[in-house]
Amino acid sequence: MHRRRRTALLLSAAIMAAPLLTACGNDAHPGAAAVVGGQRITVSQLENRVKEVRAAQRAAVTDDTQYAQAIAQTGTLTRDTLHGMVLDRVLHRAAEDAGITVTRREVQEMRGGLEQQAGGAKGLETAWLQQYGIPPQRLDENLRLQLEAQKLATKLGTDTSQPAFWAALSKASTDLGVDLNPRYGDWDVKKVSRVDVQAPWVRDVTTTGTRQPA
Repeated sequence: MHRRRRTALLLSAAIMAAPLLTACGNDAHPGAAAVVGGQRITVSQLENRVKEVRAAQRAAVTDDTQYAQAIAQTGTLTRDTLHGMVLDRVLHRAAEDAGITVTRREVQEMRGGLEQQAGGAKGLETAWLQQYGIPPQRLDENLRLQLEAQKLATKLGTDTSQPAFWAALSKASTDLGVDLNPRYGDWDVKKVSRVDVQAPWVRDVTTTGTRQPA
């Protein structure tokens, strides 16, 4: 796997599984977009994360047409953002189980190296926003998770593209008991991925009706 793609593990994990339908998270956990390890990711928290990305996209371009294009290119932002929020918690659990820690200094060293590659801090922030939907204020948080992923892979004697690494995440996913609100899809523990569900009683809030951009 390309080095840059490995670095962006959490943002580029493939969503390729067929849907599996579990208990209705919306009924069991009203107001929750997902429940991970008994802790809620609320719809409000999800919406705030999406707003952060949209605000960063708006700030990055001054032309209305370019902004509209950015929105069109990230039409599944809400679901992708929830996928990332859940996967972050799964990876953190897997790293904790393996006794892995990451220091602030390590994060800053990684950021410094990436900034050199990107031509400066602004270049790195722009690249992470455009390619992975990470706004500037979430960059350090994401880099910490990337380091956890790299350290976990090293401890397992593998890399982040190999089955052994994803098996560790699958175990953590199972142990946490991920439960998604079905309007955002379902969580496949084997693929460690959000998947879409097709059920007549679930309204797809990301594609139906008139709505504000996600």
